[in-house]
Amino acid sequence: MSQFETIPQCLTNLLKKQYGEEITQKIIQGYTVERKTTFRVNTIKTDTNTIQNQLKQLGIEYEIPVWSQDAIILKKAKEKEIQALPMYEKGEVYLQSLSSMLPPIILNPKPNTDILDMAAAPGGKTTQIAALTQNQAHITACEMNAVRSQRLKYNIEKQGASNVYVMVSDSRKIDDFFSFDTVLLDAPCSGSGTLQIKEDLKNKFTVSFIEKSTKSQLALLKKAIRILKSGNEMVYSTCSILGQENENIIHQILKETKTEIVPIYFAGIESLPRLPVTIKGTLCICPDEFYEGFFMAKLRKK
Repeated sequence: MSQFETIPQCLTNLLKKQYGEEITQKIIQGYTVERKTTFRVNTIKTDTNTIQNQLKQLGIEYEIPVWSQDAIILKKAKEKEIQALPMYEKGEVYLQSLSSMLPPIILNPKPNTDILDMAAAPGGKTTQIAALTQNQAHITACEMNAVRSQRLKYNIEKQGASNVYVMVSDSRKIDDFFSFDTVLLDAPCSGSGTLQIKEDLKNKFTVSFIEKSTKSQLALLKKAIRILKSGNEMVYSTCSILGQENENIIHQILKETKTEIVPIYFAGIESLPRLPVTIKGTLCICPDEFYEGFFMAKLRKK
């Protein structure tokens, strides 16, 4: 069986239409490789040097991406080995994919501001925002699913993110009376960037599923813009690499609301495996052995 036959035909067709044959082959290759285990050092509880020294003492080989000193890539060790360590039990590290660490970095959150994380569970980005702001921002973490919200609360407590209020609600229903200095919308999506061929994908990916996702994404993003303070910035991200869930949504928002693109740049961005985008200043990551496929756009409310 060829690589093309192991993923849903509708996805293959969409990828070929958007990226062409050569890039689609590269994406599908990214689906086949086993991704490296990665985690983030929780600087609320410890520091990177301490964790690196512990890894060296344990003989665990690692490397660090150029764009963050707090991200750790394990060369051979797996998640279970990290979960067995005291550093994990104490909440000093958080298992998180490299790609999902990027939206909070792009958000560039500040202490003493009001921040909304609109689809927060299981809490990786929420707790990362807390760490980036030295636990001094007022963070509202929204999660509509009651079971997932319990996992979110558990991770927030374990990571020591003390300035987070969890709202168990559909963030599309947040009252327009509220306003936030900055918003992260890591929108629910098809997950086309995170697929792995070893999974049974046939029933996980359909055109109707994508259509359902895009309706939700658009409604969430419109709400985010409404409750974002004028002149301020937000980040929209998905773990999808399909234009329908990414640039198409952004194009519609730019047309229907008073927003503009803020070009994404941070030190080390050149090292990322990027896919072509149709909106200059946005970022789309190609899946490979280090990264999941991910899309990010930064928006400013005029």
